[in-house]
Amino acid sequence: MKWTLFFSLLCLMNLAACDQQVLPENDAHNTAIKFAIAQSPLNLDPRYATDASSERMCRLIYQALVDFDASMRPVPQLATWGAISPQEYQFHLKPVRNEFHHHERLTAYDVKATYDSLVSLKDSPHASEFSNIHHITVQDQDTLTFYLKQPDEHFVEKLIIGILPKSLMEAGHDFSRSPVGNGALAFVQWQSQLRLKRVTDGQEVVFSEVKDSTVRVLKLIKGEVDLLQGDLPPELVKYLQSKPDIKVLSTVGSNFSYLGLNVQHPVLRHIKVRQALAHAIDRESLIKQVMVRDTRVAGAILPPEHYAGNADLAAYAYHPALARRLLVEAGVQLPLKLVYKTSTDAQRVRFATILQAQMRPAGIDLQINSLDWGTFFDDVKQGSFELYGLTWVGIKTPEIYEKAFGSQYFPPKGFNRGHYSDAALDALLLKKDWHLATLRIHEQLPYIPLWYEGQFVAFNQRIKNYAPKSDGNWDDLATINHDAY
Repeated sequence: MKWTLFFSLLCLMNLAACDQQVLPENDAHNTAIKFAIAQSPLNLDPRYATDASSERMCRLIYQALVDFDASMRPVPQLATWGAISPQEYQFHLKPVRNEFHHHERLTAYDVKATYDSLVSLKDSPHASEFSNIHHITVQDQDTLTFYLKQPDEHFVEKLIIGILPKSLMEAGHDFSRSPVGNGALAFVQWQSQLRLKRVTDGQEVVFSEVKDSTVRVLKLIKGEVDLLQGDLPPELVKYLQSKPDIKVLSTVGSNFSYLGLNVQHPVLRHIKVRQALAHAIDRESLIKQVMVRDTRVAGAILPPEHYAGNADLAAYAYHPALARRLLVEAGVQLPLKLVYKTSTDAQRVRFATILQAQMRPAGIDLQINSLDWGTFFDDVKQGSFELYGLTWVGIKTPEIYEKAFGSQYFPPKGFNRGHYSDAALDALLLKKDWHLATLRIHEQLPYIPLWYEGQFVAFNQRIKNYAPKSDGNWDDLATINHDAY
């Protein structure tokens, strides 16, 4: 694996040296900001978006009633609010930029239609989160009230779905491929590339899917793209840092990477087997080999600095001998053969290969099945896996624990893809005792926590005023400056 990376870097350096002075032809596209991403979005309807690229794109195209500040507390985006009672919340739309990209005014009727659709949709992964809404009434074009079936002190924090136009929803418009919102960037076109246009000044941003990390780096060096963010191995990040015309910025991240488990599997349903898996992974070594600077070992989905975080969760130490002993105690015949599903992204495959080597001394024969992103993510959502690796991106509220591990939240109602069921955890989640709930999750291991991924961005000299965010969002595209060729 090390030799593969060495030759990859060697080829990259040779190509960069040969083509260092080559710039794209001077055409109309040179006025656009070119952003190379590892994975194209799957769905630009915010009611269905769950993958990282889709959710980041939806933040640019749509606005929600509520957003979050740096301490993860809800703040107004489209609307201010007040609690009339524990089961009634009234919202007042702010008078700023309440117009959709197709020039219809955004009103309380659009907000009601958006959330009414979420309550009624059976196939939206977000629908179950709003099942507590009894009904919504509109007082006037700028005011509406949500009535709940049961009190929910965290209800406001859930209202982060982008608002869609009522008229287009009623007309059956396809938001998944042709989104219409009222965010900072408006949809232009989606063919081989996705093109958005900034509302304030018409600045275009072109998103190109470039799966191979080495090719993305080379395109940045050659000037074929202006901006990269995330999804690179540390060797390539260090290589970019050595280039005088490229700027690399990094920050501590909050996106949570984990090893997903199908706990309905006849072997994985045993707690000692899950404990063995946790002790068969050398997280510190993986972080050094695979991850970028500012990555840190994780204990739960929300980081310890979050108001619902838990700093008391001790990391599972790498102890292959203990892992092997736990498997024997569980009655497992060694080696234990398990299939690990991942995408074809080079960084993910590299991680899987290292994971495979680390687990071997513990008596675990990990078989890697790498699939194209769409197939892989469909398998995860449908529960067709034994093990898989993914990252929770942009999670702000502790309700994620209920949606990911609550017994009532198997897909499509929620994100409990491993079909974990635990009455003790359900009781803690119902009481919203996040400290004890995260402790229970950490002990029972319905997933294996890995790390909070450090965030970085790399860009050329054209780009000004862009910085990485802890959750990896692309919000700075709303204000980014650049110089045309």
